[in-house]
Amino acid sequence: MTTTQFTGTGSDALVATAPGDGHAPDWRGRTAWEIGALPLSRLRRVTEYIESHLDQALTLAQLGGVVYMSPYHFARLFQRRTGLPPHRFVVRARIERATRLLVAPEMSIAHISRTVGFRTPSHFSTVFRRVMGITPRAYRNACLAAGAATSHGVLDAQQ
Repeated sequence: MTTTQFTGTGSDALVATAPGDGHAPDWRGRTAWEIGALPLSRLRRVTEYIESHLDQALTLAQLGGVVYMSPYHFARLFQRRTGLPPHRFVVRARIERATRLLVAPEMSIAHISRTVGFRTPSHFSTVFRRVMGITPRAYRNACLAAGAATSHGVLDAQQ
């Protein structure tokens, strides 16, 4: 059975929308995909916490505690808002920071792996290759080669 919901007042009330079609706002002005998702203010708070604590082990209990939610409830709402489970989001944030650190040759790959929160360089390398499709060493070499080519004008001439 399909019910019809009338929205608005006066002549605007004649516009009918099916409930749950995802496009019709509820009485607070939120669409269906926003209902049951983590509020943006809490998402911002937890992502800032993740960014500042990437070098530590992050658990669902810790992340849920940052936004005053149970781990299970937090994980469901976080995934609805971001499209990623919290663990995958944290792993991608770690890999993103690692890519920024790998550009500079001063830090060893083992040190970078610990800096971004991996316990062992081999685990870091495995996860990095799974996410980026290339090993950390190959990524660094490609970045350094691109930087050297740019400084010598090779890439400038090709563009």
